[in-house]
Amino acid sequence: MRCVIARFPFDLTKSGVLESMKDIRPEPVTGESVIIGRRHYPAKQVGEVVTRQDRRDFSVGEVLRAMSRLGFTCRALPETAPARVDSPLQRASAMLGTPLSG
Repeated sequence: MRCVIARFPFDLTKSGVLESMKDIRPEPVTGESVIIGRRHYPAKQVGEVVTRQDRRDFSVGEVLRAMSRLGFTCRALPETAPARVDSPLQRASAMLGTPLSG
């Protein structure tokens, strides 16, 4: 499949990406990622290995678009759970503790 990453055309295949990433150890995922085989790789790491370009030369979106078109599962930035907001009454109750049953 022909795709453009960082204004350069690349002919990528699923088997070619699998072969390129075979011996690459995944970096810790802190944002968008691509699942290749059973491993989760940061999108920028995949783009760097596959294109042999500096990570600053392309966007995460370009890599995710190309990898999803090849059939790889791409994950967006994980959503964080909203922080729990206690009412003043709930905070006071928590500070006082629960009553002992007698």
